[in-house]
Amino acid sequence: MVITGSVLPVCTVPSGPIAVPENNTADLQLATIVSVSDAALSVSVNPEDLFYLKGNALMVRKGLDYESLPSAALVVWVQCSKAGFSSVNESVEILVENENDNPPNFAQSHYVLEVNELIPVNSSVGLIEASDVDSEPLFYRLEPATDTLDGSASDKPFFTSVATITVQVKDVDNRPPWFQPCLRTSSGNAKLCVSTGYRGKVNLTEKEDGPLVLDPGPVFAKDGDKNRSETISYRILRGNEGNIFQIDEDTGNISMAKAADIAGPISLTVMASQVTNRDQFAVTQVTVEVMKKSRNPPRFERERYEGFIYSNSVPESMILRDRGTNRPFRVRARDEDFAAGANPDLKYEVQYSSYVNVTSDGFVVLKRVVKTESFALQLRAVDTATGEFGTAALSVQVIPAVAAPSPSSIGYRPGDMALLGLVMAALLVLCLIVIGFLLSRLWRGNAGVDKICECLGPCLKSDQHQSGHRDSLQYTNDGFQTEADPARGGGRRRNNAPPRCNTFPQAGGRVIPMERRSRHCSSCGVHTNHAGSPSRRTRGGGAAAAAADEEYAKRALRVKQRRKEGQKTVWFKEIGDSSDIEVEIIPDAARPVEEELEEELEAEGGGAVRDPAAPVREADGGQESQSAAGGGGQEEEETGKGGPEA
Repeated sequence: MVITGSVLPVCTVPSGPIAVPENNTADLQLATIVSVSDAALSVSVNPEDLFYLKGNALMVRKGLDYESLPSAALVVWVQCSKAGFSSVNESVEILVENENDNPPNFAQSHYVLEVNELIPVNSSVGLIEASDVDSEPLFYRLEPATDTLDGSASDKPFFTSVATITVQVKDVDNRPPWFQPCLRTSSGNAKLCVSTGYRGKVNLTEKEDGPLVLDPGPVFAKDGDKNRSETISYRILRGNEGNIFQIDEDTGNISMAKAADIAGPISLTVMASQVTNRDQFAVTQVTVEVMKKSRNPPRFERERYEGFIYSNSVPESMILRDRGTNRPFRVRARDEDFAAGANPDLKYEVQYSSYVNVTSDGFVVLKRVVKTESFALQLRAVDTATGEFGTAALSVQVIPAVAAPSPSSIGYRPGDMALLGLVMAALLVLCLIVIGFLLSRLWRGNAGVDKICECLGPCLKSDQHQSGHRDSLQYTNDGFQTEADPARGGGRRRNNAPPRCNTFPQAGGRVIPMERRSRHCSSCGVHTNHAGSPSRRTRGGGAAAAAADEEYAKRALRVKQRRKEGQKTVWFKEIGDSSDIEVEIIPDAARPVEEELEEELEAEGGGAVRDPAAPVREADGGQESQSAAGGGGQEEEETGKGGPEA
């Protein structure tokens, strides 16, 4: 039996697409086509002429580049024919897979960006993008260098691309003018420059020509923006009420329009602003000191000085003025513009030496150990108010030390001098207090003695009249004796070395007889009587008189014991005479012993025992009376004289 026609297909191809990675090796077999024997195979459709048949194998002619293919999916048609069979066309779909085989690319290798200096943080300043034909995700970062980096941790190729970016910061007008010189500082993101101001000096009632010389320099401001140079103008805002000063708007130089007539500082407020933008401005202070003109600079007393210092002197030792003593060296400068040449604004300075310092009082003090045989320096006396100065040369000789000095005994330190001054001042005040106290006591004591002598002079003058040799009198104070003689009416106390009372006022030349014993000197409150009992002063004698005298003495003693404490009895004794004079100082409020004794005897009904030689006291004004108003006594005119002393 003969069968005609073909039941089976001449050839068959793999179903589904065949995946092939790009960049594959050439002559790579892609698929196998199954056909009947003796069938003829051919490629009828060959995209990009990339494929061919090798027998029944479909081969790739060259490496496939994904990026160069028109499409990632390629269809190859294979025609199969055989005699007695119908020809057929089979399609083979080939899918080319993309591989990361290309680096990213920037549109340009160098980018230039311009940004404003005041742009906020995190703001975008530009867009920089790269492209990748492999369509892989791209990652960007800023690097300090342009090296290509391999950032892949896998075995797959990693491609990078580099581009240079230049960012230009545009300077804007954001800072005011800055007066120069100034101190730079920051406040957050803002940059500041603070001016310390300007200072100058002018003479009173004198107008200076031209711009004033200021410290640290002339008034000048510049734009605070670094790359900008805006035009600056100047103006005086305050402090120029008298229109004494004027300022150049373009340069800032300050000059005088007229002389200043009041001494003292003048403070000017000066503003510097941009011409194009008046909102950008700054202010500073210009202080001009108006002072009296100095006609004489400071001058040292000598042009050259010589000092000495021991070779082993330690720091803080003073330079000495000579070799033989430890007297400190001191310089003085005078300024004839001041009374007595004393300028309170004078300051001393040392130049050209690191060995010494000079104090404000002109003492030169060692600053460090001297290692040379001598050194020289220059001293300056500077008037800090005017800036004028005078100079003098000082040559210091280093001399051998006779003994190792100790820090406490080397020279005179400023602290030692101050302490010594305080001690001397304290001692002086203490001495003045003691002297004042002694003088007050002496004055009071002299007043008491003068009162006694003035009082006793009239009372005792009659004693000199009768005896003739009363130029040597002694007194004894009861308050300083221990012995008592009851027979003498209260006791007489003796002194080993009594002072004398040789001079008495004459009280107008009036004489009170000594015979009037136990009488009271009313002028000073002194009670006087002759030593001895009243019986010794009587002209008579006998047992009755003796008994009366003894009773009188006892009663007188009792009266005196009743007196208040604090009374003093002063005894006067004449040398070469047996008679004694007892002088007792009696307070103004106290009465004489004789008066109290007489009142006591009268109260008892007995008669007063009196010395017959004593005159009778009269009620209408006797010889003496107390003064009730003044506390002292006033003597009455004497009416009679007693007889001679027994």
